[in-house]
Amino acid sequence: MEKKTIILTRKIQVYVDCVDKEQKDAYYKQLYEWQFLAFQAANLIFTNLYVQDRVKDLIYFTDEVKVKLVDRAKDAEGILNTSRMNTTYRVLSSKLLGKMPSDIFSNLNNSLTSVYSTERSAYWKGEKSLRNYKRSIPLPFSGKLLKFVADERHREFRFTLFKIPFKTYLGKDKTDKRVLIQRHVAGTLRLCASSLKIDKGKLYLLAAFEMERDEHRLKDTVIAEASLSIEHPIVVKVGKAQFQIGNKEEFLHRRLAIQAARHRLQRGSTYNRPGKGRQRKLKSLEDWDAKEKRYVDSRLHLYSRRLIDLCVKSEAGTLLLVNQQQKEEVAKEEEFLLRNWSYYGLKEKIAYKAKKAGINVIEE
Repeated sequence: MEKKTIILTRKIQVYVDCVDKEQKDAYYKQLYEWQFLAFQAANLIFTNLYVQDRVKDLIYFTDEVKVKLVDRAKDAEGILNTSRMNTTYRVLSSKLLGKMPSDIFSNLNNSLTSVYSTERSAYWKGEKSLRNYKRSIPLPFSGKLLKFVADERHREFRFTLFKIPFKTYLGKDKTDKRVLIQRHVAGTLRLCASSLKIDKGKLYLLAAFEMERDEHRLKDTVIAEASLSIEHPIVVKVGKAQFQIGNKEEFLHRRLAIQAARHRLQRGSTYNRPGKGRQRKLKSLEDWDAKEKRYVDSRLHLYSRRLIDLCVKSEAGTLLLVNQQQKEEVAKEEEFLLRNWSYYGLKEKIAYKAKKAGINVIEE
């Protein structure tokens, strides 16, 4: 039976809510230490899981090793003394217990074991390389540990995580972040396993909320055919009606204009005042990189939102992306298309919004 709920993840900026500078620095130092341990733990999990899968292929071992990779208590031919998921947990526990909260490496183990199980067939076929996690990996934790408390003005929220006090920084939030937290505080929205991310000295809470899907009257027999391209971001056909979402001048022309402005700044960056060396000279370039990213992201959100709204209005329960795989293969061969056609981001946003609306997406 198909689930009637969906997980919404929101990135919320937070900061350590502490006035004492020394204590605040100690909290930050602790978070960085946990992040480094989580980075080591993530790669250790994948290494152990991969080695377990490949034990039978190591022909230089004795014949006794070539047995089932299961718990010996459940199968006489098994070589493990516990379940497969518990093997990596025990490895992490022996190395990290007392150095970081067990809830963090327990959730890390659960999520990465699930990811490995999903991708293991691709590893065996050589279609995908083994994941390698970076030091910026988020710190996962159970949702039940997070208890939001509204401040005096009911504009921001405080919470304590692993004995560290935090406070949100929502500011003039125009999204649904504040509403989702308020619904969670009221008890109408459940918080699932979330994570804490450290990015360039800033803290972000990646809060995962479980909520019911939007209820729409959709018909599986009504199919909306969508064509994605750089000329026209989205062209939709529902029955005899055809709609165009976005245009080349609006998306591509503006994006190329931003790239041209960045290129001009790049040529003149040699003569910028140094101050702190390379960092100050290239600051303007980084600002324009961020500007392009924000522009593309906002356009893709708008296009995908209009597409799903159109499907809902037409009662289309199925969305077919026409000739999408063929177009992506062509884009990989052409540098201009690969650089300027954000087909992956657009597909990702369409899939996310379609799932929330209960629309089935099929790629052709």
